[in-house]
Amino acid sequence: MDLDLTDRAFLITGGTDGLGLALASTLLAEGAHVAVCGRDATRLSHAQEQLGPEALCVEADVTSVGQLDEFVDVALAHFGRIDGVVNNAGKTAASAIASSSDDAWREDYELKVIAALHLCRRALPALRETRGSVLNVLAIMARTPPPNSTPTAASRAAGLALTKALSHEVGPHGVRANALLVGLIESGQWVRRAADAQRDLAEFYADMAQRAGIPLGRIGSAQEFANVAAFLLSPRASYVTGVGISVDGGLSGVI
Repeated sequence: MDLDLTDRAFLITGGTDGLGLALASTLLAEGAHVAVCGRDATRLSHAQEQLGPEALCVEADVTSVGQLDEFVDVALAHFGRIDGVVNNAGKTAASAIASSSDDAWREDYELKVIAALHLCRRALPALRETRGSVLNVLAIMARTPPPNSTPTAASRAAGLALTKALSHEVGPHGVRANALLVGLIESGQWVRRAADAQRDLAEFYADMAQRAGIPLGRIGSAQEFANVAAFLLSPRASYVTGVGISVDGGLSGVI
């Protein structure tokens, strides 16, 4: 299926590895323009090498309003339009409520909720012009939080509510807002954890899938995530808005 993405422009936060990098590569292959941001200069350089000169890679910390605004400004000046924004930046911060610190909660909300909110507000005028879309990358624990999963579970639930509220507000302007709730999928954070534990990555992923009891029996790939994300960002999903879709191999206990 042709996703009709040629010459459309997309911004992806946390796009230097894992899910964000896979999505950026997929959108470029579909003929779109892509800008990614990250706060780690080394990973950003690696992403530029992987994506090639067509991609716009900007060093920015999404928790800094000034840097996030600059990311949008640079991308808009470079492409002349914005057709979609993907709030992908984030990390897993899971601990028991009794032992998690206030600072951990603040940092997680700043990264996953406040930054996403600001990017949506900042890009909305451009998205109205193109009748574009917003995609918030969350996690299945937004709906089914297990023990010892905060503050991540709570911030992802807030992100899901933000997505639904946003869809109602921007829908009259032709702008869509959706969320992808990921389960256990290959990503840069897992690669780093396996390396820290001096584990073979394939064995590390296999153990994760077995312990989690994933019905499909394996960890998902970043490309499988990117395939769904690219569709939701495309005009082919023009009547899909205000939903959270799980990409989890059947792991979530809810539909």
